[in-house]
Amino acid sequence: MEDYPVKIRKWLYPLSWIYGLGVDLRNWLFHIGVLKSKSYPVPVICVGNITAGGTGKTPHIEYLVELLKDRYSIAVLSRGYKRKTKGFVLADDRVSAADIGDEPFQIKNKYPDVTVAVDENRCEGIERLLAMGHNRPDVILLDDAYQHLYVKAGLNILLVNNNRIITEDALLPAGLLREPVAGRLRAHVVVLTKCPADMSPIDYRIRSRQMNLFPYQQLFFSTFRYKDMYCLSDKDKKMSIYGIKAGDSVLLLSGVADNSQLAKVFGKTKANVKTLFYPDHHGYAREDLSRIEKEFNQLPSGNRYVVTTEKDTSKLVMFKDWVSRFGGNVYVLPVQVEFLLNNKEKFDKYILDYVGENKRNG
Repeated sequence: MEDYPVKIRKWLYPLSWIYGLGVDLRNWLFHIGVLKSKSYPVPVICVGNITAGGTGKTPHIEYLVELLKDRYSIAVLSRGYKRKTKGFVLADDRVSAADIGDEPFQIKNKYPDVTVAVDENRCEGIERLLAMGHNRPDVILLDDAYQHLYVKAGLNILLVNNNRIITEDALLPAGLLREPVAGRLRAHVVVLTKCPADMSPIDYRIRSRQMNLFPYQQLFFSTFRYKDMYCLSDKDKKMSIYGIKAGDSVLLLSGVADNSQLAKVFGKTKANVKTLFYPDHHGYAREDLSRIEKEFNQLPSGNRYVVTTEKDTSKLVMFKDWVSRFGGNVYVLPVQVEFLLNNKEKFDKYILDYVGENKRNG
């Protein structure tokens, strides 16, 4: 197993201790009933983490959408991080990433028939969805709501980045944990994400021991598979990663929390790879577009490509004139989740059994 040392800012431990006291107090108030959690008469699946970013929530939400969309009416509810609106917003074909956030926009763009909504108050958001009459969803997927204890989800799926294992991390701000590691024990399902596809049996055992889950908790391992890239200005124009050859030049453009796998995949192409990485959820501006073109033009002559993520694309498409003029050079790299140890059927069955049983009860 590759060694990914977890960087801890030890001088910030005193602030982490204070932060931890606040989190523990809040969780205890929910535990004793001073703060109330609310249940709902439909299956509610929460997908989240206890690490600040970088666990692959959106691809796993999309996996659940693919699994459920042909059987049930689904709604995806997110807070819409960094959006410029407030309150409940129901996505339609007129919204942009600025209205609902980049990840909800990505999901709505890929699955136009799926209901996508945002609301920082998840309880109010769920109630608005359930009041939609004949459009009321059968299943609600909560995106990034593991710490939103006001909603008592029927199924909690906790994602843990295999490259930054939570048992070696520390609370914010010294580390990246939003809550103590014991929070993992609220999960019904834990998925170690971004695992190497060739993970060895001993590494599976090491990670299983590190997570130290209860017997009734389900543990899965997943990895990312990269699909064929498509051109930003022409989705019918596609290209495999393996179509990039030694001597070609690639500008990797990304504003996501963890770029390690992206860089690793393109490092294997033997192309001339240059990176332009922005902070997570970066909001692109005109000066960024000028910089992208400048960096692209400085690449060696020959076959040159800008490769970016679907998440970044949700904001780049707002600059329609730029896409029309320069988008032919930009390729979008979709990712999909794949479960390891031949556990896809086991995971799918667990989800479908939960939804089927609780839909009948509802």
